[in-house]
Amino acid sequence: MTRKQFIRNFARSCFGVSVLPNLLHAERPESPRAKSVIYLYLRGGLSHVDTFDPKPGRPEMAGVEAINTSADGVQIGAWFPKLAKQMHHVSLVRSMTSTQGVHDRGTYLARTSYFQTPTITHPTLGAWAFHELGTINRQLPGNILISGSSNHPGGGYFPTRFSPLPIPDPGAGLQNASLPNGVTSEDFRRRSELVAQLGRNFVERTAHRNVAGYRKMREEAAALMQSEDLKAFDISREDPKTLAAYGSSAFGEGCVLARRLVEQGVRWVEVEESQNWDTHNLHVEDMRRKTPSADQAMAALLEDLHQRGLLESTLVVMATEFGRSPKIDGNTAGRGHHPAAFTWWLAGGGMKGGYAHGQTDKSADRVSESPVRMPDFNATIAKALGMDLDKTTLSPSGRPFNPGNDGNVVGDLFA
Repeated sequence: MTRKQFIRNFARSCFGVSVLPNLLHAERPESPRAKSVIYLYLRGGLSHVDTFDPKPGRPEMAGVEAINTSADGVQIGAWFPKLAKQMHHVSLVRSMTSTQGVHDRGTYLARTSYFQTPTITHPTLGAWAFHELGTINRQLPGNILISGSSNHPGGGYFPTRFSPLPIPDPGAGLQNASLPNGVTSEDFRRRSELVAQLGRNFVERTAHRNVAGYRKMREEAAALMQSEDLKAFDISREDPKTLAAYGSSAFGEGCVLARRLVEQGVRWVEVEESQNWDTHNLHVEDMRRKTPSADQAMAALLEDLHQRGLLESTLVVMATEFGRSPKIDGNTAGRGHHPAAFTWWLAGGGMKGGYAHGQTDKSADRVSESPVRMPDFNATIAKALGMDLDKTTLSPSGRPFNPGNDGNVVGDLFA
């Protein structure tokens, strides 16, 4: 019996609970292997039963076959044939479960580990990583969001500089990052000094952290404009063969940009899939249209990171707000929202490869073994990065929070 199993069994026997979060959090790796995270968010609720948690031969598969992968004993749905060849890098978590079946609430919980309330906006895990661990490359932002939607929680109650830098179009890179025509570096320096002089009295009289945070963010932006690292945002510098491997979709370009950014020392990059996986109607036809580009992009990202020797230090995460109902609706030929059971996955960053954690029942309707909540999963990411899960940070209203909302680290995922 491992130490963790002993603690869990002791807690269950003596106190009637399944875990003691603070004790389990003490089992942090001495030297985290993950330095950066590429967080792939598939908006809309990706179906689990015919993708990463297939039930071969069952009617719930809606005619989609389960295929073998590069990981012994691990099958996935035939929608992802290219990703199937990379599954020896992946840890599937097939026992994800949630109580949030509405898109906005599920998305918020996925990114922050907290339930959405009207009184506070919590930081995303990317903002936590930047806040707690800082930047790797001081010339580049520590938190970047590619193709993100407008309802992203961003930095929450953290100072402005911890919010993700938005890149709406990965193909266009970082916009407005060069000096206008006719403006020299000396002109820019002189104007920046003038702005600082004009604002000095206001800054000195206004002791608000957002004022200082905005000034810091502006200084960092100005430094980036004159840095050689600015080229990391330009995917046109990539070899045409590399670009072709990822595909021409916005998601593929976002994954290329994410790899370039972590290669240059960005701590956290989130890429949101611009397609909506909310397949309420004609599910099979919808999946047939959407999966090829996503399959190509995710498979290329894992292979590219591996070939460059970056996968060991980069944790790749695939998340979505919930699964979809295993039963196809007879009227719409679609699948409804299904938070009771779904699949997320991780790759690299010190995680096991070719591994499937937990399981659902025979119809993929409910979790039957080793349930994992979103805060548990996020606490696992935080642990992989080396964040202190027992450390709390106070919000402006004086309330204590931590990155994983006291979630329980899924230790079995670590290699």
